[in-house]
Amino acid sequence: MKKTYSAKKEEVIRKWFLVDAQGKVLGRLAAKVASILRGKHKPIFTPHMDTGDCVVVINASKIKVTGRKLKQKVYRRYSGYPGGLREVVLEVMLAKKPETVIKLAVERMLPGGPLGRDMIKKLKVYAGAEHELTGLKPVILEV
Repeated sequence: MKKTYSAKKEEVIRKWFLVDAQGKVLGRLAAKVASILRGKHKPIFTPHMDTGDCVVVINASKIKVTGRKLKQKVYRRYSGYPGGLREVVLEVMLAKKPETVIKLAVERMLPGGPLGRDMIKKLKVYAGAEHELTGLKPVILEV
């Protein structure tokens, strides 16, 4: 009788991937990156374990969005105090903090709770083409 395979923490070997976001659509890029962070591309994928790899995203300021999302998509955060709701449109967010746009898109595609928080720590996003992780020799990934 065959048993269901479950990965162990010591069996997981992490690689580094480099993704160039220039000209890529935000949602499609985020979905691919979230899949890699989760480890769904590996045969040892286990839903309750962090089997994923690490991802470096460069050129975050040069992503594309389809439709009228630049004007219509709104990021909201609430401080908990009366009058503490802050709303920022995607166009403004891309101009000020392009890293946050990609990070939030990927983070919202990962599971909630401690597992998702561990996975998002393996994502590094940079607005420009330069990054300080060249010593890790990341594998270039086409999205």
